[in-house]
Amino acid sequence: MYLTHLECPRCNATYEPDRLHNLCACKSPLLARYDLDTLADDVQRSDMERGRDDMWRFAAFLPAAESDIISLGEGMTPLYELDGLGGALGIESLMIKDEGYNPTGTFKARGASCGISMASRLGAECVAMPTAGNAGGAWSAYAARAGLDCVIAMPEDAPEITMKECVLYGAHTYLVRGLISDAGKLINNACEKYGWFDVSTLKEPYRIEGKKTMGLELAMQLGWRVPDVIVYPAGGGVGLIGIWKALDELQQVGWIGEERPRMVAVQAEGCAPLVEAFERGDTESNFWDNAETLAGGIRVPKALGDFLVLEAVYASDGCAVSVTEDAIVDTMRRVARVDGAFLCPEAAAAVAGVARMREDGDLESDEEVMIINTGSGLKYSDLVESDLPCIDKDEAILPPGE
Repeated sequence: MYLTHLECPRCNATYEPDRLHNLCACKSPLLARYDLDTLADDVQRSDMERGRDDMWRFAAFLPAAESDIISLGEGMTPLYELDGLGGALGIESLMIKDEGYNPTGTFKARGASCGISMASRLGAECVAMPTAGNAGGAWSAYAARAGLDCVIAMPEDAPEITMKECVLYGAHTYLVRGLISDAGKLINNACEKYGWFDVSTLKEPYRIEGKKTMGLELAMQLGWRVPDVIVYPAGGGVGLIGIWKALDELQQVGWIGEERPRMVAVQAEGCAPLVEAFERGDTESNFWDNAETLAGGIRVPKALGDFLVLEAVYASDGCAVSVTEDAIVDTMRRVARVDGAFLCPEAAAAVAGVARMREDGDLESDEEVMIINTGSGLKYSDLVESDLPCIDKDEAILPPGE
């Protein structure tokens, strides 16, 4: 283990990592820091190309010891080209890193594996969080595997399948009449009252460490280089922050060069606080009133780590763009029909963001573009209309197009 301490990115205060922590005294998220000089001496890039067939292959860059790991086989998700859509948009290389292959069907499994591993190691007995859906399913599953109690609060309009996941895994699950921010207030109050460990987005320091493995894997899968552009559907934005952190650590140990991808945060027009802040040139976002989008994972009125997302966007000469609800639905259908990929609506928003960037002249045809598909579209089958013909058993089936 090379973990040395936790650090506040706002006030630079440091904390010992041997006990449970939430936010810094200044109310900022805490980030895990490592002895990267020693890691560089002890570990080689080639070591990462063999070993465990999950994200814990990168254990040197992670906080948990081997004996602490709570795993369901998360990570090592595939990369593939979207040739059909890329050709239609005039992009030579449009790729997907498909996180739908993870346990519980989303990238949330990465953060849950690392977060639950550390919570269990440091003595938590009950973890609690608000969620728009997928995080709840993942953290409920990993809490069950670790033998921890889990309390979940989610908006009542969250996808039904994720509600059922939480119940199936034994989490104490509540529906809230309101937004995820309202659920967050209820969880915060309950944690203070009962002493539960609050694992809300960025309120503990290790979810981001699990999600940064997307960046570690991505670099390895590309032969220890980075794409020109990474497009990420941003709600809480932890994955984007994590990927940026991973690339910074890889550069510090000398495994990749100094070039970084442009980081692009995509949101829905009905909830676009990061986009609004970017367009103003601000380093923080304002609370977005009446947030609304069918892509529940990006329906976050104000992210706790908004300043970290915007910092990565500005530092990489990236941008933040918003897309319409119609574009999200149309893109889900289009990608499925031309490339055979069933994206979640959040990833469809990211792809729609790529199309908008091409229209606006913000993306060149020869740039290598990587989209993060944060979850399996199968969890959103209710968004697919299926008004199918029903024929008699003696009727003939017609050829396509007739």
